[in-house]
Amino acid sequence: MAAKEFSEYHTIPFYECDVNNQVTIPMLINILILASEHQNTELGVDQAALISKFGIGWVVISYSIKINRLPTNNATVKMTTRGTSYNRYFAYREFWLHDEQGNELVKVESVWVLMDEKKRKITPMTDEIIAPYHSEKVKRVPRLPRPEIIKNLADATAKKYQVRCSDIDFNGHVNNSHYLEWMTDALSMEFLDTHTPKQIDIRFDNEVKYGNLVTSSVVVDSQDHDRIKTVHEITANDEISASAMFIWRQNNTKGNN
Repeated sequence: MAAKEFSEYHTIPFYECDVNNQVTIPMLINILILASEHQNTELGVDQAALISKFGIGWVVISYSIKINRLPTNNATVKMTTRGTSYNRYFAYREFWLHDEQGNELVKVESVWVLMDEKKRKITPMTDEIIAPYHSEKVKRVPRLPRPEIIKNLADATAKKYQVRCSDIDFNGHVNNSHYLEWMTDALSMEFLDTHTPKQIDIRFDNEVKYGNLVTSSVVVDSQDHDRIKTVHEITANDEISASAMFIWRQNNTKGNN
């Protein structure tokens, strides 16, 4: 039986957009994750009960994001997701964003694990938890690209952030959209005003907790006008918490891709 898909429509409000009137990358992730939460509701999956009954919760460990075009303020988009496949320790989930004409705007691949909330260790999947999604059981889920790392931090631009209570979600984790906020905020306003990401590969390695002081570092590798690479790291307590690589295109005019 094929994995169950779930779709819903969303109209982009102004507060989800940036200076170019496009949805921000953190908000893009938030609205797609919202679609998966609504699928859980439709399937009768209660995430709070998952934690209270089994003591485990879902944690994303990597995203690979392909962006053809970012929607703008007041655009209505169709969000689609499915839990495609899984094996003993990893689950593979896909997301899509389409415009009203059916054009694919964004495709996101993601890999998830189940985390023991007390031990903070990965725990095996169980048929009972996976069954509602009709995901295919496979020997190996797709491997997503592993981001590059910053070779010389002396070459990087860095900013520091204090993890606030408002950064923590109901699972007790830093919401993963905040990592993307920290990463993009390390870039200049001028750069963000004139460039749009077309590919993002991000990996989450170590948990950041409330009260931690995190450092967001970035190195810009200018290859040509239409393909600029940035390499990002989020560090806390002297270890890498998340790493990412962005490929950017230069905007032809302000507000356009």
